[in-house]
Amino acid sequence: QVQLVESGGGLVQAGGSLRLSCAASGRTFGSSAMGWFRQAPGKERELVATISRTGGSTYYADSVNGRFTISRDNAKNTVYLQMNSLKPEDTALYYCAAARAILATIDPSKYDLWGQGTQVTVSS
Repeated sequence: QVQLVESGGGLVQAGGSLRLSCAASGRTFGSSAMGWFRQAPGKERELVATISRTGGSTYYADSVNGRFTISRDNAKNTVYLQMNSLKPEDTALYYCAAARAILATIDPSKYDLWGQGTQVTVSS
């Protein structure tokens, strides 16, 4: 069964850090670009960061650029999101997703496999 399982969310004070992990199984992980998305209450889901299948290219939303880092370990079938200098506006449910693409892609329609999400709450 193909699945993505996120972990690492939690409650943190503003200015703090969290590291999210997403473990993949049942699919050739190394063949897919991966992305992290988030959805805050009352808002649409938005792309946070994406990484190519080799990890050689990445893209970040303007709101997180310079604070978040996406990375992957294909030997462990895992993608990470290191989040530093967290702000209350980063509070959201964070999802990882696998794309039918090898290059980092900002097109949500390319992502066809989603995890259940992990909650990140940043207090002020």
